[in-house]
This record gives sequence, C-alpha cells and structure tokens, in this order.
Amino acid sequence: MTLESRIIAEIREKGAITVARYMELVLGDPEGGYYMTKDPLGEGGDFVTSPEISQVFGELCGIWAAEAWSTQQLGHADLVEFGPGRGTLMADALRATKRVGGFHDHVDVQMVEMSPVLRTAQQRSLYGKHPRVSWHNALPESDRPLLVIANEFFDALPIHQYIAGEDGWHERLVTLPKRGDGLVFTQSRETVPILPYLLPVGSIVEACPLAVEIMAGIAKRIAKHGGAALIIDYGYMRLHGVQASGSTLQAVRDHQYHDVLHNPGKADVTAHVDFSALADAARRAGAQAANILSQREFLQRMGGKLRVEQLLRHADTPAISDNIKAGFERLIGQDAMGELFLVLAVTPVGAQAPVF
Repeated sequence: MTLESRIIAEIREKGAITVARYMELVLGDPEGGYYMTKDPLGEGGDFVTSPEISQVFGELCGIWAAEAWSTQQLGHADLVEFGPGRGTLMADALRATKRVGGFHDHVDVQMVEMSPVLRTAQQRSLYGKHPRVSWHNALPESDRPLLVIANEFFDALPIHQYIAGEDGWHERLVTLPKRGDGLVFTQSRETVPILPYLLPVGSIVEACPLAVEIMAGIAKRIAKHGGAALIIDYGYMRLHGVQASGSTLQAVRDHQYHDVLHNPGKADVTAHVDFSALADAARRAGAQAANILSQREFLQRMGGKLRVEQLLRHADTPAISDNIKAGFERLIGQDAMGELFLVLAVTPVGAQAPVF
C-alpha cells in the first residue's frame, strides 16, 4: 500500500486530518516518508542546502560554536546538530576547529537524525573525524553544557494552519475530494481561538507547537548548564507582534516547486520558520535570545570573505576559483539566500553570543 493510500484510508476512517498530521506522515512515515526512504540532497536530489553549496558555511558555524565554548569556559560539553543532512556541515565544522585548543578533547558530537538513510550518509562523512560521535532521535537529557547547530531543521517540523472566516478562525485540513482522486484542502466547521483578532476573510496564519517545544527544551538546558544555540533557516519575524498572514507551506521535487498534496512522500514539504516564536520560546525558558541577523550579516561578521580569499589562494584552477566565489555569493546574495535565511543565537542570560 502506498503512502497516499494509507493517508486516504486514515481520512476515510477518522475524517479530515490537520496540515500538521499530513506533514508528519509525508515526511516521517516509517515506510513511505520522504526523509525515511531517500537522500534528498545535492544536484541529483531535490534541493541543496548551504553546507553543500560552500564549505565556508560549515566551517564558520563550527568556529562560532568553538568561540561560544571558549568564551563561556564550558569544559566538557555536547556539540549537537539537529537535522544534519549528509553530515557535511559537521565534517567542515570539525575540520575548522581542529586546532582550537582543547575543543575537540572536551566535546562529544551528537547528531539528532530520524532518517536511517541520512544517518548512513552522516556516518560516512564523519568517519575518523572525531572519536566520540553518537546518533539520536531527539536531544538526549544531560546536565552538561550544550552547543547546538540547527540549519534547515525547524522548517521541516509540522505546522498547523488557520483560516480567517466571517465568524472566526478555522483550522485548515486535508481531506478527500467529493469527486475524483487525490487530496484537497478544506477547513474545520468549528472555530478555534487561535488569535484574539481577525484578519481579512481568507487570511492564513501558521503555528508550529513542536518547534516551540524543541526550542524551549534547548533553551532550558542552555540557561541552566551553559552553552549556545545557532538556528539558521528561511523564515520571518513578526512586525509589531502581529503574526504573518499567508501560507508558506511548500513542496520541492527535482529542484522545482511541487504540488503539496500530489504524490505524498515523493517531495520535500516545508514551511517558513517563525523566528519571533522561537526567540519568545527561548526567553520564556530562561535563556537569552540575541537580535536576529540575516544569513548575509552572520557570515560576513564571521569573516566569510576572508575565508573565501584564503581558499582562492589555494585554488588550482580558474574553475575551482569560480565555484568558490559563486558558492559563497549564493549564500550571502540579497537575491539568493542572504536575506531569505535568518539566524538566531541563544545563550544564557548575560552571555554574549559571538558576533551578535
């Protein structure tokens, strides 16, 4: 039975499902979930992430974590990456921090990854890079300081969507069409008290309770035991406390936008990250959230251009030089990833986040 058939069977048995439930099944179903059955990264996959575009990205993330470790004098700590892809970012981070005195001796690397396919790729990437690497489905409980890197992790967490109607907010649902095959969107008959005000009829707002829960868990441990978290993703900030209006739910297959409800499990389904909600969750958990930067600002402040110049001096051919320059420009370009991606840093209250 295909994943779509199982989704249809669940709807027939229990009724329309939430967008969040749909995302859970599409991405994480053990038999047909997108991340459970394939390696989606690279030019031959469905999309490319920053670590795959330029080694500079992972190197600077690693240096940032090492700087936070050194500044806070953390001693033994856990270096955790959420959603590590192929392990490229961590491999670059470990290479860049190999000469930071005591850092590798004092950190255990932990990879939070649910995909068996990607775990295998990560094990290949990290083989021989560090003596203490372990894999987990969620952040392990510990009283040690915590250093977190999460690049394009939160965008894949399941969201709820709510639509403004004449009588209040209704949750957006996935159901079966009255005629024909496939899946369609609908909305709940009953209203839900999601916001104290109404936007124009038809407006859509989104919420990701799981993202808030995970962020709170990270921040609580950092507040209590020390450390820092670096969150990088495409997303938005609320203006004057007002939630953004409009659906950001999207699917990508073969580097092209794809119908979210078509052929579930065969395309990546994500949504933009509410960085204001993440920062609020961190503060409620007792940690400090720095002002949010664009990816462009973060990489430039971290000395990205200097690192590119170093790499260019050792480039053997013009083609390699062009790839180095084009890759970094893609990361910081205002018309590329530089402004679309945002960066949030979380530290204990009173501790300065490097470059923020």
